[in-house]
Amino acid sequence: MAKKSGENRIIITLKSSESGHTYVTYKNKRNDPTRIELKKYDPTSRTHVMYKETK
Repeated sequence: MAKKSGENRIIITLKSSESGHTYVTYKNKRNDPTRIELKKYDPTSRTHVMYKETK
């Protein structure tokens, strides 16, 4: 997908608080200027855990 100039969506990495598993997704930096935390499924520990945005 080609990036448009002035686009607000950026690619972020979400890292599990329990293990080293990561998800890669997009976020709108205008709507969410701070780092986000989401509760997602961790296949390593087989539970839902908090995932935090990393750089």
